[in-house]
Amino acid sequence: MVISVLVASVVAFVVSAGWYMAFGSVWARLSPAGAAAGPSPWRMGLEFVRTAVLVTAFALLSVDVDGVAGSLGFALAVWAGFPVVILAGSVLHERVPVGLAALHAGDWLVKLTVVAVVLGLWR
Repeated sequence: MVISVLVASVVAFVVSAGWYMAFGSVWARLSPAGAAAGPSPWRMGLEFVRTAVLVTAFALLSVDVDGVAGSLGFALAVWAGFPVVILAGSVLHERVPVGLAALHAGDWLVKLTVVAVVLGLWR
């Protein structure tokens, strides 16, 4: 399981970085402070740790889920039940722009999909 978690963490980290590079202008427009923080070695290191924690939790919680299809279903449930709910709360209670929440929700969906496929293929 350790190797699959490490591989899924690396792939999810790279895909998420690509997401924000692809939508960097949208992110900068909706969150000048977030976009201005920019990548730095320590931020990237901490982001990788965050991703590895996510992948580890996903792997542990989905231990009884079989195959890619089951893993994708689990990922969709996790996405709808956690990041989407949290991001909706930030829009509702903290006035986070809907577009910014949608940008982050898209990243979460892509990241969880990648994690589900990698871990699902490993099982």
